Amino acid sequence: MTVMTRWLDPDEQRTWRAYLAASRALMDTLDRELQRDAGMPHAYYELLVVLSESPGRRLRMSDLAEAAGSSRSRLSHAVARLEAAGWVRREECPTDRRGQVALLTDEGFATLAAAAPGHVEGVRRHLFDALSPAQVDQLRRISETLAEHLTGY
Repeated sequence: MTVMTRWLDPDEQRTWRAYLAASRALMDTLDRELQRDAGMPHAYYELLVVLSESPGRRLRMSDLAEAAGSSRSRLSHAVARLEAAGWVRREECPTDRRGQVALLTDEGFATLAAAAPGHVEGVRRHLFDALSPAQVDQLRRISETLAEHLTGY
């Protein structure tokens, strides 16, 4: 059975490349700003946010990996770095002796609280300020559609 490749037409190719360029540039810029201003990469900021929004500021490592869209090994490495900084602590899981829980420490919460205003301003400046309200609505709807299609969001 021969499978026919559905090549992108010129408009689709232009859209795809613009999407890639914008996504990379936005994430690179936000990452650079967090590194400069808060001493952490965007990936670590996201982990701290997930933990801060979890009951008791704690989450099973497997659930944290899933929420962050990370492999367990990559997450384990990141949490080790966050532990070394004093921002996260690992504890044994009370319901599963094989599992571990990541806990956001008070120092980690304070670090997140200090980093959040600058990060939110960066998101606003680099994303929302460049778009009209109608474009923001379109971006949200497009992003929700893609997330639902790809992950069941």
